[in-house]
Amino acid sequence: MLKTVWATVRQGKIELLEPTELPEGTRVLVTLLLDDESEFWLQTSQVSVDAIWDNTEDDVYAQLLEK
Repeated sequence: MLKTVWATVRQGKIELLEPTELPEGTRVLVTLLLDDESEFWLQTSQVSVDAIWDNTEDDVYAQLLEK
């Protein structure tokens, strides 16, 4: 199972920002989010979120809940 947690790098070591149980020897995949690139990725992902949430076809579900 994949789990994503936030971390920072301090003196060359990765420090998790929340307590997480990691058994010794656990393999991890690290994705670097450089400060100057993070705004780009936030804006890019917002386009996808907007396309899902601003979908007028979903209005039919709200109408069903009113009945």
